[in-house]
Amino acid sequence: MSHSITVRKMSFDFDPNAVPRWWFLNNPVATHIANGLHLVFPEGERFFIRSVKHYLDQIEDDPVLLERARGFFGQEARHGQEHARSFEMIEKQGYDVQRFLDMYEKNALPRLEKFFPPNIRLAITVALEHLTASLGESALVDRFLDDAHPTMRALLRWHAAEEIEHKSIAFDVLKKVDPRYSVRIAGMAIGLTGLMVFWTIGTRMLLRQETGVTKAEMKTYRNAVMEKRRKHTSAILKNAVKKYLAPRFHPDQNDNYHLAASYLESVA
Repeated sequence: MSHSITVRKMSFDFDPNAVPRWWFLNNPVATHIANGLHLVFPEGERFFIRSVKHYLDQIEDDPVLLERARGFFGQEARHGQEHARSFEMIEKQGYDVQRFLDMYEKNALPRLEKFFPPNIRLAITVALEHLTASLGESALVDRFLDDAHPTMRALLRWHAAEEIEHKSIAFDVLKKVDPRYSVRIAGMAIGLTGLMVFWTIGTRMLLRQETGVTKAEMKTYRNAVMEKRRKHTSAILKNAVKKYLAPRFHPDQNDNYHLAASYLESVA
């Protein structure tokens, strides 16, 4: 199945005076779980682009896939740019994010990238593209983002829709250059572990900066969120991994492109 990829130039208004510090559920835990994910996106998107771009010369005989890959690069670059712009807002709201970015962008991710060969880096990209598309479907179908500030809700739903739109491109490149099941599964094991580790580090780093919140208050905020997170995010990821483990898995087996098209038409 082939879908055209449109690169959309969005520009969200990340006004620190309009978007509250606790923009999700008026809850610091919910907000920083989401902010922690924002922090890993820009460099992660650049990693995805590099991983696919490494194999461009091996897909030149497939002009359709080559064109889709170029659309993938454009969309991922725009995602990274918009999420990076949100960092300026978070910093103006009083949070230090540079400490995490220095660790993640300058030390951790470059070292990991040097350690793994190109086929594994591509397999990591494939796995994480599947996971983000799975989370993206939930962002468009479920109502949990209704409780987010409109600016951040729009950012996340736009990103979610485009993750669905290009969800099979990296997979199709890997299938062409190294279709081994073992490689694909290794990518999931490494990618999911890395995502959860860096996401958790970023979230905790931000929460430690909430010095005006007592331990009792933080516990209340955490309890309000964690049960929902276990039932929602954890369930989505477990289901996504279970599907991915099937030997004949392909992202297009879940035909949800209409969800992305409908949303993207509404914001065009």
